[in-house]
Amino acid sequence: MIKAYAVNEAGGKLVPFEYDAGQLGQNEVEIDVKHCGICHSDLSMIDNEWGISQYPLVAGHEVIGTIKQMGENVKGFHLGQIVGLGWHSGYCGECAMCHSADENLCRNAQPTIISHYGGFAEQVRADAKSVVALPENIELKSAGPLFCGGVTVFNPLVQFDIKPTDKVAVIGIGGLGHIALQFLNAWGCEVTAFTSSPEKAKEALEMGAHHTINSRDVAEIQQAASKFDLIISTVNVKLDWNSYISTLKPKGRLHFVGATLEPLDIAATGLIGSQRSISGSLVGSPSTIAKMLDFAQQHNIKPIIEEYSFDNINEAIERVRSGKAKYRVVLSR
Repeated sequence: MIKAYAVNEAGGKLVPFEYDAGQLGQNEVEIDVKHCGICHSDLSMIDNEWGISQYPLVAGHEVIGTIKQMGENVKGFHLGQIVGLGWHSGYCGECAMCHSADENLCRNAQPTIISHYGGFAEQVRADAKSVVALPENIELKSAGPLFCGGVTVFNPLVQFDIKPTDKVAVIGIGGLGHIALQFLNAWGCEVTAFTSSPEKAKEALEMGAHHTINSRDVAEIQQAASKFDLIISTVNVKLDWNSYISTLKPKGRLHFVGATLEPLDIAATGLIGSQRSISGSLVGSPSTIAKMLDFAQQHNIKPIIEEYSFDNINEAIERVRSGKAKYRVVLSR
């Protein structure tokens, strides 16, 4: 039996829960969970915000731990090895996306916390192809958020061939944005942070931004016209997107990694004349996660975390829910 923390109804408290995971699959590994980050997507599933939650629900998809068991077909890992698990815990292995190392785009990928028990537990199981070994000497307690928030903001740099000479802006300096600033600075880009908070503007400069723009100041935004090669939006609220598009260079890109639920109110004229683009992405493939981890380790990039014990999981959940965490919350045992 695997001991976990589950929620039994939308918005409910997490309570102790046990389940029988059955026989380990031939291609699976079982991970002893040492650390697990809490992501806003965990809250979305706990609250059934997306209308797909099934209860009892065991959330948690930013897992760091050691391999306890391996299926007979698993190669390339060993018992006791330190590994991580992110948003996906399995892929079909048969589609074009899986065959082209874009497994995160597999239409039949198995999310770790959707119709699957996640990492708010003593153990979690996953297909070995979705598990990534950690580099030596990386800080384990802060590594979990890299498996979701970290790769989410790193993936666009790889996908769109962002160059060290590019000028890149980040909208929203929170759980995703504060990691994006660090990656972009280390990548060599000229980095600008859009934020409405004077306090966060100061912190953004400390975390890697070279410039800040007050996102509530129309004049400041207008002064940045045609400046950026890429803007990464990490927020989940509606903004005046046309204003941000006006700050893109010709062929510039506005890229969404924050799950903005409202429709995008965007004028085509702002795109057509300058061949600007709009795009979005979620997490990344295992190979991109491995590359991201190596980059983070080489450049000493760490999510800023607040650490809680698993025994205080409900307090930790409420800390994330409050929006006051700086900047990621991690459970440890």
